[in-house]
Amino acid sequence: MRPSRSLLLGTLCAFPLGALAAGAGTPNGLHLGWLDRSADPAKDFFTFANGGWQEQNPIPPAYSRWGTFSVLVKQNQEVIRGILEDAAQDTRARAGSDRRKVGDFYASGMDEAAIDAAGAEPLRPELERIGAIQGLADLRREVAHLQQLGVGALFDFGQMQDFKDSAKVIGAAFQGGLGLPDRDYYLRDDPKFRQVREAYLAHVAAMLELLGDAPATAAAEARTVMDIETRLARASMPRVDQRKPENVYHPMDLKALEGVTPGFSWSGYFADVGHPEIERINLAMPEFFKAMNADLSAVPLEAWRTYLRWHLAHAFAPYLSRPFVEESFRLTRVLTGAQELLPRWQRVVAAEDAALGFAVGKLYVAKKFPPSSRKAVLRILHGIRDALRADLATLAWMSPATRKAALEKLDLMGERIGYPDRWRDYSALRVDRGPYVRNVMRANAFLQRRELAKIGKPVDRDEWSMTPQTVNAYYDPSMNNINFPAGILQPPFFDPKAPAAVNDGAIGFVMGHEMTHGFDDQGARFDGHGNLLPEPGWWTAADFAKFKAATDCISDHFSRYTVDGDLHVQGKLVTGEATADLGGLTLAWRAFQASPAPRREKAAGGFTPAQQFFLGAAHVWATNIRPEEARRLVTIDPHPPAVYRVNGTVANMPAFQEAFHVPAGSPMINADRCVIW
Repeated sequence: MRPSRSLLLGTLCAFPLGALAAGAGTPNGLHLGWLDRSADPAKDFFTFANGGWQEQNPIPPAYSRWGTFSVLVKQNQEVIRGILEDAAQDTRARAGSDRRKVGDFYASGMDEAAIDAAGAEPLRPELERIGAIQGLADLRREVAHLQQLGVGALFDFGQMQDFKDSAKVIGAAFQGGLGLPDRDYYLRDDPKFRQVREAYLAHVAAMLELLGDAPATAAAEARTVMDIETRLARASMPRVDQRKPENVYHPMDLKALEGVTPGFSWSGYFADVGHPEIERINLAMPEFFKAMNADLSAVPLEAWRTYLRWHLAHAFAPYLSRPFVEESFRLTRVLTGAQELLPRWQRVVAAEDAALGFAVGKLYVAKKFPPSSRKAVLRILHGIRDALRADLATLAWMSPATRKAALEKLDLMGERIGYPDRWRDYSALRVDRGPYVRNVMRANAFLQRRELAKIGKPVDRDEWSMTPQTVNAYYDPSMNNINFPAGILQPPFFDPKAPAAVNDGAIGFVMGHEMTHGFDDQGARFDGHGNLLPEPGWWTAADFAKFKAATDCISDHFSRYTVDGDLHVQGKLVTGEATADLGGLTLAWRAFQASPAPRREKAAGGFTPAQQFFLGAAHVWATNIRPEEARRLVTIDPHPPAVYRVNGTVANMPAFQEAFHVPAGSPMINADRCVIW
């Protein structure tokens, strides 16, 4: 389980430039053109706040969804594109310097003629390695090698902070090895999931044909791949179960590991990945690895070679010639509904962000995040922190012992704004002007070596998990810190020209969300130093039972919502994020009320400061989404759909009901109101 709790899952698709300005409204930061005044805020506040924006911004063919986050992603990409193009044309950049590396990487990715001429040839050495596998020991070594290159073969291996000793970094093995997004795509007996499986079979076969296999052979091989991945899917732990930390925390020494997988040598594997000194790891999902062990002997070696060839092609097709790129996109189209490929420059910028993100970020910060913005953002953050401290100090249901521990955790919570104090060192990464896919492989291997080198070392508490240009934010329970990259601290989330009410509702929502993660149903189990405690942790048993009842209320509430007609939101999957939304917006509201803004500011555009606050919060989630993408996300994403992050949250807030004069019995009032703070 990744320890960080982010505002969003993964990378969102991007807007074309100018979409944010459509209907931008008044120049003071109120987006009145985004409203749909035909909608009743007492019945559907999301549509009232964002319906105009949705109508003016239909999803273009290259995207599965877009929203305000994506506007900012695209704007940041445009800035980064200029940086990379300048670097690529700088013939005087010193060899080995970060500027030279970011320029060479971009040049290799943009050299479409060379990429197309090479075809699959850059994969030839890796295909030959797979073809040379003669036994289970060879298979293990090749799996380890491919994982180092960034191929998700069989399972995932990396590092994590020890849940119960947050000062230590340990190795960790997790379930994996699937080509589809989740076990449900293989196992659910639903017509739409069956259609995806049929399309996946055709896609795997087509990709293997591109590697040179005859059509009939490729079709048979695709069924082999599906059989292996379905076996792995059956053994995989559901996402809801993974939310409980104890379910994914099983530290084992070598003897215990070999007992789980007698046919798979962990000592040999650790040597394969360059760390023979490892003697103990977290085997996160033991039942998965037991099944994997059985599959290693039950599945013929030839089938495993086919499986690895497929995963090699699957991982690197986006960086190969056009036929591979187009075939890779066909699966994306099935899964997300996107109709066209993004322009090459955007795809290369995204790849470079993953490969050399902090080198790019250092250049980005110099252009986009002045010290004045950092100071203004801290004012809002500290107001929200004060609001949470006041709540914890006065909550009637919280006992003195729990209150004391909660306040200690809040006092220990670190806050990081904009960018790291120490930049990452890329001197060991080799980058040249091509082939492009080999640059990607080397970058993946560099990053994996860097991650595995942390095992057994003290935790670096200054390290960031997100690059400065990222449009996102996160809370890390093992670090007990909140992190807000420079990429999200820009309009419309934070606008120095906007009324305080709008900013407090927008970026205040984001900040309160991350801070509340320290006290959501998962974060509540970790102490102020980031250590997982046995339930009820630092709570008294009675207080934890009350808190659990509150989060169960949220789970039940969100389970009533649906997407794509009939697919219900998984309330138990989204509990933590929905809790953070409600707690976060509640704290942002209280911080806003405690500031001078409500008394100083006047109504604007016909809206009171209180109404501006909630409009600012709703505008954060302005989004259009395709049904395929909505179905994919509700299956895998621990965040509620955007519409319910607005309506489901404010339906539990009396302050919203008062601000917009919502009558009793309205669908914007949750009859069994959930209360966190």
